[in-house]
Amino acid sequence: MKCHDSLFLRGMLISALFSKTSKEVRDDADSRNADFLVRGGYIAKTMAGVYSYLPLGLRVLRRIEQIVREEMNAIGGQEILLSALSSREEWQKTGRWDDFDALFHLPGVGDQEYALNPTHEEVIVPVVRQFVHSYRDLPFACYQIQTKFRKELRAKSGVLRGREFLMKDLYSFHQDEENLDEYYAKVQVAYNHIFERLGLLNRTYLTYASGGSFSKYSHEYQVLLPKGEDTIFISEEAENHGKRIAINTEIFEDGKTTCPVTGGSIFRKENASEAANIFKLGTRFTEPFGLHFLDENNEQKLVIMGCYGLGISRILGILAESFSDEKGLVWPGAIAPYTYYIIPLAKKQSDAAYKKAHALYEKLCKEKQECLFDDRIDQSAGSRFADADLLGVPTRIVVSEKTLISNEAEIMERKTGEIKKMDFQQIVKG
Repeated sequence: MKCHDSLFLRGMLISALFSKTSKEVRDDADSRNADFLVRGGYIAKTMAGVYSYLPLGLRVLRRIEQIVREEMNAIGGQEILLSALSSREEWQKTGRWDDFDALFHLPGVGDQEYALNPTHEEVIVPVVRQFVHSYRDLPFACYQIQTKFRKELRAKSGVLRGREFLMKDLYSFHQDEENLDEYYAKVQVAYNHIFERLGLLNRTYLTYASGGSFSKYSHEYQVLLPKGEDTIFISEEAENHGKRIAINTEIFEDGKTTCPVTGGSIFRKENASEAANIFKLGTRFTEPFGLHFLDENNEQKLVIMGCYGLGISRILGILAESFSDEKGLVWPGAIAPYTYYIIPLAKKQSDAAYKKAHALYEKLCKEKQECLFDDRIDQSAGSRFADADLLGVPTRIVVSEKTLISNEAEIMERKTGEIKKMDFQQIVKG
């Protein structure tokens, strides 16, 4: 193989990637994330609303997952993996078999039918019922990161709104509303940490939405995007006090709605994309399945639930929309597939510039830095520079005969476009 086995986890030769970049904008690219992610070889479109994740795209997804996983573990979430299929009977118990418009129904053997799960309340509650019997078993929370399926009538905007997507869903179980409220607040803090680590916090708004039968509000995490599919109304009074609060358009009445946090009535209309949502479910799902517990007085009570979703693949699309320019992607360091993109300007592998660049690549990989090495010396410098811009790796390193005169390499930061010369020893030291 063209990649070096010992370096495979840290480094990759561009020629070894089976996916290739493209300079042509696809006719079916209806958003910036779809255009750049497909042309960069991060994802491949399988059909409308369904994408496959290629080596570079999967690396970014795994980085997002890891950030989410760390923050869920920090608030006591126990990771699980639930079944993707569930029975018709379970969905009938909650009344959602016929009422959930986006639910895929699958025929089974004989007269059996299954659901291809878009969410997992109908799976997790029967599982928990096997283990929770007493107040001593509560509270706890468990989460998974799994592929979900929704029968979207209008799949659009690349990975922002699809029929198959990767999602983190956390479920919490409590003995009373007060305990649920406490945990709900912890999740909000954890979500703030996630969006901060992703570099999205300053454009993410805690958005009040309809809460259903149990609470007045649920909450969405909406990220401002010029071409976002949602409309939110930002509380300017809250923003003036350093808080990012908004109202979902479905519950907003012009001239009547006030900010739930400040009581103010001045709002600014913006486009955004929903990245996450959290709900206080109460007994909505525990009652149909008879999920009870015995309290301290030996009285039987229903368990109270919370649900906390976060779209992993959706966030990939939001990041691609948020961190890009006319040339391509501009990944934040925390989620970039690689840190360095190394380009030797040489005519053959025996040239000094190629050898020096490759030695730098090997050294950085051994120092646990992650690098792409553009070994395609048969292609023009301009073409390779364009690919580096499209892929959006944070730092580009160019080694040429000219830079070798002073034992330096040319360093360009993708985010700023700033170019500087740096000694090779300095590069390795970071």
